[in-house]
Amino acid sequence: MTEEERRILLLAAENRHSVRAFTQQKIPKEVVSILKENAEKYEAESGVLIRFVTEEAEAFGGFMAHYGKFSNVRNYFVFGGGEKESRNEKIGYYGELLALQAQAAGLNTCWVALTASKKTAASAAGFPKGSKAVCVMAVGYGKTQGIPHKGKPLEKICGGKGPLPDWFMRGAECAALAPTALNQQKFYLEYLGEDAVALKKGRGFYTDIDLGIVRFHFELGAGKENFHWKK
Repeated sequence: MTEEERRILLLAAENRHSVRAFTQQKIPKEVVSILKENAEKYEAESGVLIRFVTEEAEAFGGFMAHYGKFSNVRNYFVFGGGEKESRNEKIGYYGELLALQAQAAGLNTCWVALTASKKTAASAAGFPKGSKAVCVMAVGYGKTQGIPHKGKPLEKICGGKGPLPDWFMRGAECAALAPTALNQQKFYLEYLGEDAVALKKGRGFYTDIDLGIVRFHFELGAGKENFHWKK
């Protein structure tokens, strides 16, 4: 990732908020092409299934999507497959990268775990037989840009030994912007000294996916060249 790409994604992280109601404006072909190419690239890198589906309304056409206040969702990423032990964190990591790339392209997104038909989405995405979707992400032009949600104070989600480096605090601030299930932020970043950082998860639904999302945000804010992860 170049410094310019990192700057663009940092801005996208600051501006991105979950959006559930979309306009009927179609995504330009050139943007669709880029997002599909990126999905294919990250599928190959991660070993999990990542597909971008466009102009398909059935996955978000049921009662649950209506209950979840989704409207006009016709484009979405679908994530699944892979070994369960490491799959969900990879989905969160690469999915959030795609979310920020979509935001940088002028689109809006929303992570979705329960309020869409994952079976329909997996079929529309062309998943291999026997492969199930774990979650999806709605994509399109939002009727609004969404609203920020108040999160936990930084001292509740990060800490460590001795003075905390500036890069660590930049990473923690970016991690605080990360979307998490029900906005619960069930994670903790700990500086261990000697440029080592540990990321710990709390208990709850979809915390494995959250961990991947948070990991990507921290790396984006801190700069991967400044530290290494340690369990």
